[in-house]
Amino acid sequence: MRLVIKVGTSTLAHKTGLLNIKRVERMCKVISDLKNAGNEIVLVSSGAIGMGLGKVGITKRPDDISTLQAGAAIGQCELMYVYDKLFSEYNHTVAQILMTGAFVAIDDYGKNLNNTLFRLLELGVIPIVNENDTVTTDEIVIGDNDTLGAIIAERVKADMLIILSDIDGLYTSNPSTDPDAVRLEIIEEITEEIEALAGTAGSHLGTGGMVTKIKAARIATESGIEVIIANGKDPEVLYDILNGNAVCTRFTAK
Repeated sequence: MRLVIKVGTSTLAHKTGLLNIKRVERMCKVISDLKNAGNEIVLVSSGAIGMGLGKVGITKRPDDISTLQAGAAIGQCELMYVYDKLFSEYNHTVAQILMTGAFVAIDDYGKNLNNTLFRLLELGVIPIVNENDTVTTDEIVIGDNDTLGAIIAERVKADMLIILSDIDGLYTSNPSTDPDAVRLEIIEEITEEIEALAGTAGSHLGTGGMVTKIKAARIATESGIEVIIANGKDPEVLYDILNGNAVCTRFTAK
């Protein structure tokens, strides 16, 4: 299978913003194993801003754009260093792609992106994609790496988009405050009622939340790509997803 796996800040980092070393090591190990089994994988990774801010002692997301961009510049170096080191231990090569949503809307740039992504996959490389938050602010404000994941999934004609977050899927209400909240296992159509369940909040260092995940699911499923939202606290959930027995919300492809 060709998989696009999107991981959020809440999966990669502790609440301090510093790297969750144990979890990231396990995630890279599982992804390497899935790749060894013959799957092609593109990793869409958040976390640069959170890691960068944590490295300079800022534990809450600031309001000013310049500090966020500075955090992205610091954290992106750290993020790619960690990925390169960990995936190398399992004999896999990674490549960094920094981009924005506006970038792919330009025909020539979009074609160049496609050519690069497909060539990297042909070479057996794991492309690691992130927003270019150091030079653009749209994604910082919107917090939309989820949608970026859907765009990448479209570009590479993925079989599945997997979004790993800090929740097991989409619930009928907020499970942290409502003990009667029920997880929706399969969603065949994204209706206004489904969108209304998404709420607004993201993590204190990230910016997404369920709204952008539903948006991403709509984009991907309309392109014939199945979408999974699952909890990334145990990276071995990726095995369960491919085996069809994961605790998650599954959006069926149209």
